[in-house]
Amino acid sequence: MSEFQQGIENFDWDALENGGIVVSSAEKEQESQQYDKTLSSLKEKDVVEGEVISLNKREVVVNVGFKSDGIVSRNEFRYNPDLKVGDKVEVYIENQEDKNGQLELSHKKARAIRAWDRINQALENDEVVKGFIKCRTKGGMIVDVFGIEAFLPGSQIDVKPIRDYDIFVGKTMEFKVVKINAEFKNVVVSHKALIEAELEQQKKEIISKLEKGQVLEGTVKNITSYGVFVDLGGVDGLIHITDLSWGRVSHPEEVVALDQKINVVILDFDNEKKRIALGLKQLTAHPWDALDANLKVGDKVKGKVVVIADYGAFVEIAPGVEGLIHVSEMSWSQHLRSAQDFIKVGDEVEAQILTLDREERKMSLGIKQLHPDPWTNIEEKYPVGSKHNAVVRNFTTFGIFAELEEGIDGLIHISDLSWTKKIKHPSEFTQVGASIEVVVLDIDKENRRLSLGHKQLEENPWDVFETVFTVGSVHEGTITEMVEKGAIIALPYGVEGFATPRHLIKQDGTQAKVDEKLSFKVIEFNKGQKRIIVSHSRTFEEAKPEENKERKPRATRKAPAAAASTAAVRKQVEAKEVTTLGDITNLAALKGQLEAAEKKND
Repeated sequence: MSEFQQGIENFDWDALENGGIVVSSAEKEQESQQYDKTLSSLKEKDVVEGEVISLNKREVVVNVGFKSDGIVSRNEFRYNPDLKVGDKVEVYIENQEDKNGQLELSHKKARAIRAWDRINQALENDEVVKGFIKCRTKGGMIVDVFGIEAFLPGSQIDVKPIRDYDIFVGKTMEFKVVKINAEFKNVVVSHKALIEAELEQQKKEIISKLEKGQVLEGTVKNITSYGVFVDLGGVDGLIHITDLSWGRVSHPEEVVALDQKINVVILDFDNEKKRIALGLKQLTAHPWDALDANLKVGDKVKGKVVVIADYGAFVEIAPGVEGLIHVSEMSWSQHLRSAQDFIKVGDEVEAQILTLDREERKMSLGIKQLHPDPWTNIEEKYPVGSKHNAVVRNFTTFGIFAELEEGIDGLIHISDLSWTKKIKHPSEFTQVGASIEVVVLDIDKENRRLSLGHKQLEENPWDVFETVFTVGSVHEGTITEMVEKGAIIALPYGVEGFATPRHLIKQDGTQAKVDEKLSFKVIEFNKGQKRIIVSHSRTFEEAKPEENKERKPRATRKAPAAAASTAAVRKQVEAKEVTTLGDITNLAALKGQLEAAEKKND
């Protein structure tokens, strides 16, 4: 290499740039180290503190002591609208130098990294933190605290119930951290907690000055189904629904409204539990004290039905003054029903005062007293033996209660329903609400009881049956039912007979069954007990010699004409066999024919 080329390589170009001053490598290294000390040592992903040096609507310029300043979006400081130049802020180093040589910073990420430490510290030290209310959510609000979304329950916004959450959206407020769930990253904050301590002191002072009977002004704070909460200026009291009005109140909204200013009286309070019982109705005189002094037993009053129970109805004759109409005083009827059968809530009724106790503030009323007692002339209106139309009101196992008119009921015993049918329960014969013809059988005016009958509307057919179903006579019948001791047989004219098992054996030796139609011989007839015992077996069994001997003399004693007449009548009876009751008149005619035949024989 030539000296020229070697000289070019060793030429100190830096010295030339510095005006000819030659600086050694050691001096150059020392100067570089001194310069580096004037700059912050930054690492990417670190969180450092910087100073706001300028800001506008879109950006915030932050000096972190680096060779260049960083820019952060103004949106990341939305929680702090009071941000100004000179404020210290924490930022996260995204990138020391982007493609434009710019330092990239993030305040949001820095807050997120520091947030949980600050949140836990705020909870431990009971610190007050600032938060930005972002939006509404179910049951409360979402609040940005240190970049973390915390939940603000609706009950923790204020000590007073909040009816419009939207007015808080977009506001920055102070809060206390009340709960942290690190596992689920949940944070609960409260604004109410900030002012509760102060309110608690106010409550103690207010309660210490309270006296029973004291009248205060308050504001209706909340209305529930059981009462009204009233704000007395820092402490709440409850007016129970029963203390709102002397009259009956279905819901407190009928008496007061939210935010209404009202005067209340202190009824009771508890220093330890901070409970205050208030009254509104106590500010006015009790309605019973203002009741007309001339009102007495026997006077007529008008009122509105306010409550109905099975045993009676309460009628309000003046606000706060009620009387009870017992169900027994609603009708002259001895057959008591429910009060709902006579009146309903809201009805305007007129009643008579039966009892009046001003000291106990009780009154009983009656409606039936406004109408004449129908039992006064019962013998004239419903004499024994008279026939009437009645309405079936109720069933019992032993009969039917039928109403002749309002206040007059009678009993039709089950045995007086039919001459021929065996009725197990009245529901087999008629139904409630149906009309039924009756005959008055007996009157007990003193005990207000009527005995009625239905079968007595017709003659007793057993007087005729006695001559038709004579012992030894044969009739066609149908087996309708097999019972424990035998079978029920449907005989002509709607009459039922009974046959024991040994009398149901047919000529071929088999047992008769249900629905079989056979001939039956009457072996017993009891008019008093309305009982007929029959036998099918006897119809084909050979007559004993003794029986044949007895029959022959009887036949010879009858005149030929009389015997023929009797036989013709009985033949006519047998020809008229049916399975229903039939015509009683026809039976009576048959009876007459039989009696005439008997007289001829005599």
